[in-house]
Amino acid sequence: MFGKRKEKAGPRTHATGQDVELANSHELKDGPSHQHKHHGGPRFNHNGHKVTRGIHPDGESGRRGFHPHHFLRISVRSASKLSMIVNILWPFVPAAIAVRYTHPGAHEWIFALNYIAMVPSANLLGFAGQELARKLPKVFGVVLEVFLGGIVEIILFMVLLSKNVDDPADVEHYNNFIPVIRAAILGSILANILLCMGCCFFAGGMKRDEQEFDAAISEVGSGLLLTAGFGLILPAAFVTSLSGSTSVEVDPEGLSDKALTISRITSIVLFLAFLLYAWFQMHTHHGIYDAVLEKDEARDQDRHKDLKKAKLTLTECILALVISIALVSLHAVFLVEQIEYLVRERGISDLGMGLILIPFIEKAAENLTAVDEAWDNQMNFALSHVLGSSIQTALFNGPLVVIVGWGLHKAMDLNFEIFNAVILILAIIVAGSFLRDGKSNYLEGALCVFIYIIIAVAAFTYPNPHHGAAGTSEPAASTGGAHKLRLMR
Repeated sequence: MFGKRKEKAGPRTHATGQDVELANSHELKDGPSHQHKHHGGPRFNHNGHKVTRGIHPDGESGRRGFHPHHFLRISVRSASKLSMIVNILWPFVPAAIAVRYTHPGAHEWIFALNYIAMVPSANLLGFAGQELARKLPKVFGVVLEVFLGGIVEIILFMVLLSKNVDDPADVEHYNNFIPVIRAAILGSILANILLCMGCCFFAGGMKRDEQEFDAAISEVGSGLLLTAGFGLILPAAFVTSLSGSTSVEVDPEGLSDKALTISRITSIVLFLAFLLYAWFQMHTHHGIYDAVLEKDEARDQDRHKDLKKAKLTLTECILALVISIALVSLHAVFLVEQIEYLVRERGISDLGMGLILIPFIEKAAENLTAVDEAWDNQMNFALSHVLGSSIQTALFNGPLVVIVGWGLHKAMDLNFEIFNAVILILAIIVAGSFLRDGKSNYLEGALCVFIYIIIAVAAFTYPNPHHGAAGTSEPAASTGGAHKLRLMR
């Protein structure tokens, strides 16, 4: 990576004289049906390892079970130099946990340490997902890798939802995290299509005049995002339109209930759209994506080095996933516990917390992978991560938290502030305009990042709404001095 001279990797011969397959992955076939391709005998991959039935040759480690030394060495090495640098932050993980229990009143320190500790924990989750994806057919592997990268986001959403107490009568325990969750849903999409995609365009453009990507990735992704954006902002448009209407008499409480109903039905529809997209990508049209991704692999400047790297076994992948998910969940709980204090005492806005801070940390590790792929001229892989993660948030993660809130009898809806809804649609339109020509350069990347910075400035200066204002789930009739939103400065 990072422009080092590419070495020529020749085929290796197994010690027993058995046939060995070429190292380039585009010459390797997916699936167990090709396991005995050579003279009916066992198959060996680029490193001379016998390929296990059902495992893609690229992901074959040549080992079985769990080996602590190999596990630690491979995990510390990570997927790229950027990810390996992130592993320097691992000392913050025990420090964050220790401070939470020994100094529970040090709110700023607890938040800061757990915020930083989330990065290496999420990085391990992303790396484990990538190692597991190598062992599977390409398209399914990429989809699984993107899904696992979104687990951090799902965990944060569920922790926020579980801590939410939206009964204004319960003044002692009142914690309305729903505005934060709503902002985080949009913030996650913005972080992907503006910040991450912008960094990918910029990183790739630093080494080349232009980079090209396939329409199968960009057009389908941008079309789905626009569809999801329409569904996400519809409840907000409904409420805003009727709230300001002079020709229709509307009961505020009834309007809130209708917005909640629309949000739940919309979430079900978006969830079905996600399932249909997954079926389209992995079953009916997987051949198109296979060809696109294999073409990208052929352009990878570090392909020969990646193939030679030692890999985790299936057992080690699962263990890494379990460890990383446990740590991410722990840090998420500790982070959420401090949000109320930081907003109330330190003046951080709901929108700044949900739209910028939370999405930035939950997407950090996944974004590093995408930027590294763009640097290596694998723009289709990079966009698969960027757009795939955005689509998962819009069509799966966001609707999921609404449906779970429905089951928990919590008024989680999609009634966004109109400011947030406008930002989302404009961001999707901007990203779509940059994707339309199938080419990218560093200027387009810089412009995406600049737009994200402008949004961040506006988010941190945006005032918190009164309890019952537009964009909240509670009726306006409950507005009062004792019943203002708990985050009101």
